[in-house]
Amino acid sequence: MTAYEPSGAPGSGPAVGSGSAPGPGLAGCDAVVLAGGAARRLGGADKPGLRVGGRPLLDRVLAACAGARTTVVVADPRPTARPVTWAREDPPGGGPLAALAAGLAHTTEEHVVVVSADLPFLDAPTVGRLLSALTASDCDGVLLTDADGRDQPLVAAYRASALRRELAALTRDRADLAGLPLRRLTGALRLIRVPDAVASFDCDTWDDIATARARIREHGHVLDEWITAAKDELGIDLDVDTGVLLDLARDAAHGVARPAAPLTTFLVGYAAGRAGGGPEAVAETARKAAALAQRWALEAADAGPAPAPGEPDVAPDATPDTRPDA
Repeated sequence: MTAYEPSGAPGSGPAVGSGSAPGPGLAGCDAVVLAGGAARRLGGADKPGLRVGGRPLLDRVLAACAGARTTVVVADPRPTARPVTWAREDPPGGGPLAALAAGLAHTTEEHVVVVSADLPFLDAPTVGRLLSALTASDCDGVLLTDADGRDQPLVAAYRASALRRELAALTRDRADLAGLPLRRLTGALRLIRVPDAVASFDCDTWDDIATARARIREHGHVLDEWITAAKDELGIDLDVDTGVLLDLARDAAHGVARPAAPLTTFLVGYAAGRAGGGPEAVAETARKAAALAQRWALEAADAGPAPAPGEPDVAPDATPDTRPDA
């Protein structure tokens, strides 16, 4: 397990599941995801398939790497939410160094993101920051450190040429890389370290899984997590200003009636889809609906008290020839 700090702690990184657009530089890289471990501390469970927030751990990591040109998953093939290239170390179970070499063989970009498949809080902005730090320096790689300051080489961005150089050096005197620890490679690299206690949190035990599942239900994360999970489930790749939609739902609920909130947001989505979709269409239709809800609320506020039983429903100074329906 990688140590975990509560939200807001130093080095806690970005909000979880924000659904933000990929960070700078993400499109100019490949990604290698190591997902073929034995999960011994989980009793041999299918760790990449374990769900956090309704989504398999592997799919959560793939979403964080969605901007990569090619994403290679080193594991036996399985259904995934996003298309990937599959690879396997030889022999299977040969360890992270052998798995990295197998995945790297399918990449072509100079910059490569290397991550494990058990990172529930990794997101695209964090991956983008790693790549930005790499491209802005002459180092071999940029990796995250956890709350205890320990290196996390499987939450990192590297220069592929540096990885290939050191992998070749390691195989000069031995037939394969099976069983070698990853530090045999990273120890020879010039690395930049970035502290991030949340994005580096990995799930090695059932307690880690429970911690991750509890955290995404915290008040500050649950809506973003739910929206991200729903978009993935429905195949929607769209980032919108959720604050605008929440404000609209509030205005409709308070200014019209409580059931108007979900119905109005549904109609906004439908109208935005008919208008061609996209964040701009959602924002414009939400703006129109919010203005209508505010006008509705103002009319209710200006209506004055209801007439008493038996009194005419007209202003005191109204006469038959001045009424609107006269």
